[in-house]
Amino acid sequence: MTNRKLYTTLLILGIILVSFNLRPAITSVGPVIGLVREDLNLANWSAGLLTTLPLVAFAFTSPVTPRISAKFSSERTLLAGMFFIFIGVVARLIPNTFILFAGTLLAGIGIAVCNVLLPGVVKEKFPNKVAFMTGVYVTSMGVFASVASGVSIPIASGLGWGWTNTLAIWAIPALLAMILWIYLIWKERNTAKEEEYIALEDSNVWKSPLAWKIAAFMGLQSFLFYVTVAWLPEMLHASGVTIATAGWMTSAALFIGLPASFLVPVIAEKFEDQRYVVLLLGCIALIGYSSLWIGNSLPLLILSIICIGITLSGSFALALAFLGMRTKSARQASALSGMAQAFGYALAAIGPMLIGLLFDISGSWTIPIITLLIVSLGVIGFGMEAGKNRYVEES
Repeated sequence: MTNRKLYTTLLILGIILVSFNLRPAITSVGPVIGLVREDLNLANWSAGLLTTLPLVAFAFTSPVTPRISAKFSSERTLLAGMFFIFIGVVARLIPNTFILFAGTLLAGIGIAVCNVLLPGVVKEKFPNKVAFMTGVYVTSMGVFASVASGVSIPIASGLGWGWTNTLAIWAIPALLAMILWIYLIWKERNTAKEEEYIALEDSNVWKSPLAWKIAAFMGLQSFLFYVTVAWLPEMLHASGVTIATAGWMTSAALFIGLPASFLVPVIAEKFEDQRYVVLLLGCIALIGYSSLWIGNSLPLLILSIICIGITLSGSFALALAFLGMRTKSARQASALSGMAQAFGYALAAIGPMLIGLLFDISGSWTIPIITLLIVSLGVIGFGMEAGKNRYVEES
């Protein structure tokens, strides 16, 4: 194997390892949020803040990440992002409210850095395989999201590790990713030329109506995802299943969506535009949350889990694919990624806390689930616009 082929192979592995770390710091919290709430005496709205803080970090970090990577290279910036994730997750070993929230915010900053850079890196390094590589890293992301959600309760309660050790264990994949990227940085001595695409001189995406529609689509589908990760176990528990079973059902939803993570962007790229794909995913979302709302039987809850898993994974993968499919260059893909994720996650950040607050006020999950149905309609509306065959440079 030539040095270039070795570097490309390790680069693919590096992208996959980074993607492994973009969800567990968040998805591992939902199943044990009751333990955290009880141990630290948190209200529902403040417990929801544990999944909201990373989104706040996404919103503020995303716009500046491309400029930082222009100065230090995407490899070094990705390494810094992984370091933030590592430190933020390790901080959860300390059962202190302030340290828990501070570590969560730091991990969120690291995740935001990696979130923004990956679409641009894929567009630059694999220009003819954008949809395929997007599917690969989103699917990898989904694998660890599912695992983190599913094993949290068994580790915390079954093994007796408690919520602190359970949440901190996800520092291990972050450490592995850091080691590989240190090697990649050492291997690739001259990165200046390869990183020119990150130099974000073009800011016209902020003036593009299409870019804003993509950002809204990303924000609303992210709203659904992070609310579901944070509160689906509690919603299922309220429907009569045990909290351990609810954790596994949430994990199953994410696992069921894995094929959609890979197939949706690959299939969508084969169409002239992606509006029909958006409409299908939106209808599946409506079926899923409606079934959860009226889910007084196990078959309805299972239907809900299947539909929610498909739509969350598929729409997220499609949103990331849009960042490459709606731009003509890697530079514009990076610009759109920073802009769309900044606005999108700012919109999504209110989700877990808002839903927790609505539950505190109403005392049931009816109003929160109706809210999710309304948001699903918004996903369809903005997604239909984002799915049209055009480029942000032309809009």
